Amino acid sequence: MPESKSRKTGKKPQKGPRAERSAALRGEEHEPGPLPTWYKVIMFGLMIVGLLWIIAYYLTMGVAPIPQAGGWNIGIGFGIACIGFLMTTRWR
Repeated sequence: MPESKSRKTGKKPQKGPRAERSAALRGEEHEPGPLPTWYKVIMFGLMIVGLLWIIAYYLTMGVAPIPQAGGWNIGIGFGIACIGFLMTTRWR
């Protein structure tokens, strides 16, 4: 089978910014490293705080956590938990 011109000349693979750009165009990107511990703590913490907020609202029959908010306490708790769930999209 005939060899290509690049194999005949014995050229080595490119290194440098030009090779990085061509690798990026081919979709060969470096895999990012693991998330820092503080990110995971905040992510799970927000999910738990949101859940506890809603539970506290139901168990106290609207007296806590913020009595003036009334039914909006459910939305506040759900919003806090949603922020934690949105953070899971970056979890590796």
